[in-house]
Amino acid sequence: MTIKVGVNGYGVIGKRVADAVRAMPDMDLLGVADVATDWRVRTAAGLGFGVFAATPEADTAMREVGVPVSGTLTDLLDQVDVVVDTTPKRVAAGNLEAYRAAGVKAVFQGGESHATTGHSFVAQANYETAVGRDTTRVVSCNTTSIVRVLGALQQAGLLARARGVLIRRATDPGESHHGGIMNTVVPEASIPSHQGPDARTVLPDLDVVTMAAKAAHTQSHNHFWTLQLTRPASREEVLDALRAAPRIAFIRMSDGLTALNTTVELMRDLGRPRGDMWEVAVWEDVLSVAGDEAYLTYQVYNEAIVVPETIDAIRALTGTVTDGAASIATTDEILGVRREFLPERVEAMPA
Repeated sequence: MTIKVGVNGYGVIGKRVADAVRAMPDMDLLGVADVATDWRVRTAAGLGFGVFAATPEADTAMREVGVPVSGTLTDLLDQVDVVVDTTPKRVAAGNLEAYRAAGVKAVFQGGESHATTGHSFVAQANYETAVGRDTTRVVSCNTTSIVRVLGALQQAGLLARARGVLIRRATDPGESHHGGIMNTVVPEASIPSHQGPDARTVLPDLDVVTMAAKAAHTQSHNHFWTLQLTRPASREEVLDALRAAPRIAFIRMSDGLTALNTTVELMRDLGRPRGDMWEVAVWEDVLSVAGDEAYLTYQVYNEAIVVPETIDAIRALTGTVTDGAASIATTDEILGVRREFLPERVEAMPA
């Protein structure tokens, strides 16, 4: 079965999801919907996407500026099996009734509340519980990283509890001209910050507390974790648990990857589309274990990390693939997800 997919919202996440859907052998992208008439929508049309107007007002505005309009959002919903809603925060929840009325399954993003769908999704943790559902919510970029990393350690029986500090980017790079945080750091007003409780919508037994602050940069997020283990363990045991999980890749200070921007530059050098990083990048040579405590730091590329999860969520809702590991393997192979970014080190030859 080829899954017919529509994307509602052609922004930071939507355009990446659209590209990923089009790359999947078992999916057919039937179009993208939006309300904008600017360069973003015109780019979508130029790339060969069918462009649909999300509202009657948008339909009029698009036609007035010469955007080739394939129809309305209703027309798109009449053609698809699944819609991925990547519209702005709190807009998506208002679209739920339209999706239900059309009999279309819907994947939402982490800006919406867990209550909107009653189910939150990270493929490696709870794929099977989404199979056949009408809706799910792919959790936010930071929450996705928490579930991937802490979930891997929990699955290995190593994690008792986790306490983390998140240094968040101020805004998306493409929005930085609209204003943002300059020359300061803005702590979130409550502890725990929302990411910890959100992770428990996927892993209910996870003992996690997060604190967060926004900093004056736009290139991804940075997490710092103090982990209480279930028992004294070696550093290699912790690393092995992370190696066993999908979508976690190791980077090293010793390779010159010493800051967020260096990893972003590496993704560009690797030829990643838009310089995207779908993996959680864990600094291997920073990770430290002392008895039953572990300390680690990692990088979250907020613009792309949820894309593979969204692809898996599409398969889960439609039930075309019921095994999570199989869907993850297909998605990761097509996208080019890695466990290591750099070639294996070669031992120096004797002189």
